[in-house]
Amino acid sequence: MTVEGVFLPSADTEQGVGIHRRVDRPSAVGPEVNPSGRKAGRKAVEKLKEGENDPDRPRCVRSLALTCERLGLTATLDLAEIEGTRAVPVEYRKGRPRRSGQVVEPADDMMEEVQAGPAPEPWPTDRVQVGLQALLLEEAGYTVPEAVIYYAAERSRLRIPVDDCLRRDALAELEAARQAAQGPRPPPLANDPKCPRCSLQPICLPDEINQQRLMAAASGGGVADEPFTPRRLWPPRDDGIHVVLQREGVRVGVRGQSVRVTDKDGELVRDMPLASVESLAVLGGVQVSTQALGVFADQEVPVAFLSSAGRLVAMMDPLGPTSAAVRAAQVRVLDQADKVLELARAVTVAKIANQRTLLMRNHVDLPARVAGDLAECLAAAGRAGTMDVLRGHEGNAAAIYFRHFAGMFKEGAVDIAARFDANGRQRRPPPDPINAVLSFGYSMLTNECTAACRLASLEPTLGALHATRPGRPALALDLMEPFRPLIADSVAVAAFNRGELTEGHFIDTAAGCALTDAGRKAFFSAYGRRMDTEVTHPVFEYRLSYRRMLMLHARLVAAWLLGEVPTLAFLTTR
Repeated sequence: MTVEGVFLPSADTEQGVGIHRRVDRPSAVGPEVNPSGRKAGRKAVEKLKEGENDPDRPRCVRSLALTCERLGLTATLDLAEIEGTRAVPVEYRKGRPRRSGQVVEPADDMMEEVQAGPAPEPWPTDRVQVGLQALLLEEAGYTVPEAVIYYAAERSRLRIPVDDCLRRDALAELEAARQAAQGPRPPPLANDPKCPRCSLQPICLPDEINQQRLMAAASGGGVADEPFTPRRLWPPRDDGIHVVLQREGVRVGVRGQSVRVTDKDGELVRDMPLASVESLAVLGGVQVSTQALGVFADQEVPVAFLSSAGRLVAMMDPLGPTSAAVRAAQVRVLDQADKVLELARAVTVAKIANQRTLLMRNHVDLPARVAGDLAECLAAAGRAGTMDVLRGHEGNAAAIYFRHFAGMFKEGAVDIAARFDANGRQRRPPPDPINAVLSFGYSMLTNECTAACRLASLEPTLGALHATRPGRPALALDLMEPFRPLIADSVAVAAFNRGELTEGHFIDTAAGCALTDAGRKAFFSAYGRRMDTEVTHPVFEYRLSYRRMLMLHARLVAAWLLGEVPTLAFLTTR
């Protein structure tokens, strides 16, 4: 959070914000204190001392910001109880104290004494925090005999003596933090009980990374640095709304805490809670107000602007927290030919494996040699020693795959399949409905993978298998490769076989075959269901939707770039 600037809210952090709401409003202690509470100089501290006998001056100062150049430390105190030159820092915590052997003093507003039992003591992090606050107050010229931690869950004040032991521990942790900030990032904790409740668990992925490292050590005949038995892994869940708007003339605005979608006459079409919206994609002539864009940026909701054919034109990328360490590692690692080949080989092998599985599952009468040919391409891609050889095997597998692609369509879509069989896979322009749906699906998947890269602090334009070119999200396209058969190709096969898409949903123009408005609506219905479909991860053995799988793999790529996991493995299905 501090070094890389990455933060995610959770139920615990939001509850903590509520507990701190009162003390986060800075006290007015003099003109030298910035009303924002972000900075206070020595003059402001002197003003506090001089004004203690003035009844208009507060004795309890909220959000007092202090800086010490000698210690290299800045902090904002929740509350400081000032009496002359004596000061007591008060830190608010939402939880409960640790139980072992100290006496607790009930808060003034408690009606009953704390029940007898194990005496509370501060958590180590809380103790160090108030120790650092005491050091800052002493540097400002105050005498600090003690510090107080207010535990809101028990409404109790726990007094901590400020002695040499506390000062030594606080300074030692400050130095350790300074060393940690210089890098490299320390490895994730192993089976630590704090991880499941941590809001950053979906980013640092401690269980997944430790599982990968353990498996790599076992496969190499070695042992893990710290042997442990991985606990049952659990997935990060995020059930936000992913909004796609494509009706001509529709307008998007924000009123209060709601996202309002209206038609060209101003009539309400849809009203959604802002807190539930995770992403927004607009196609063609959909209008988004500047006020809404500002709110989306503030809420870190990416907005993708696509053409009516689904091509990603631009993306409003909120200037939210981005790990500079991940970006720097990406530049360093992808400047090494062997690492570029390793990443490209991993995505290609997974893609060919998933193409083979999709054909074997859905083809009406797949010749036995086709599965064997794809298996040979798969093995050859895994052994490829250069990018040119790898791309050759990838292209050969794609040719075999699309040569038999039409065989996956059932009786009701025979005519449409015959048109595709005659044309083969063509992109620009798509000459038939199946090619049109595949191109549209790949465009939407590119948008999803670009957003996943952004959430993982990756730079989408620096890739491996796909060459870096101006305006091309090369890494997003790399990430997309294993998911093409699983998502876009599966949507096309299922939508035509179920009759959700028919000839009437398409129009032939000079620019190629394109989806009508009704066709795009039918496509998004099938596409949304597929993205929400949950599958079991073959390594971690938990179930995630395909959209979450994209985000998980983007973050695993970031972990690989940082050296946290030794190998890359992408989702494959059986």
